[in-house]
Amino acid sequence: MEFSKLIHERYSVRAYKPDPVEDEVLGRVLEAARLAPTAANRQPFRLVLIHTEGREEELKRIYKPDWFVQAPMVICACGVPAQGWVRRDDGKNYTEVDVAIVMDHLILAAAELGLGTCWIGAFDPQAARQVLGLPDDVEPIAFTPLGYPADEPKPKKRQALAELVRYERW
Repeated sequence: MEFSKLIHERYSVRAYKPDPVEDEVLGRVLEAARLAPTAANRQPFRLVLIHTEGREEELKRIYKPDWFVQAPMVICACGVPAQGWVRRDDGKNYTEVDVAIVMDHLILAAAELGLGTCWIGAFDPQAARQVLGLPDDVEPIAFTPLGYPADEPKPKKRQALAELVRYERW
C-alpha cells in the first residue's frame, strides 16, 4: 500500500475478530519493528507477545476495557534504559523515543497487512510488571492488541498544520 494511503487509513481499532494472526503475517509485523531505527542502533527494546485466550481477566488487570483482550494477541513494547543511547550534553536517555519508533513501525506494518492495533499508554505499569514477569531493568512503555478489526474507522480529528508547525523559530 502506498505510504500516504496507509497513514490516512490506519486507525485505533477498538473491536477485534477472534481470528488468529497467521505466523507469516506476525513475522512481517515483528520484522518491521526490528528494522526500526534507534539511537546509535542500540535497539534498547523488547517486545512481549501475549496470547489473550484464557488470560483475559489477568490481562484486564493491565488495561480494563473489554476490547483490549478481544484480539488474539496483545503486544507490550518495553524499554531497557541501561541499553539506551544517552545524549552527552544533558543526560537524556533515548530509550522511550526508540520504543515509540519501534511501536510506530509495528502498527503501520500491521495496518498494511490488514491488522488492527491501538496504541495504549494508559495502562497500569505495576500490573504489567506482575502479569508479564518483567525484570526490574525493563520498563513497559506501550501496549497494543493485534488482530483483525471488527469495527470501522471514524473520521480522524487532527489539528491543522498551521497549529503544529513552526518555521525557523518558535
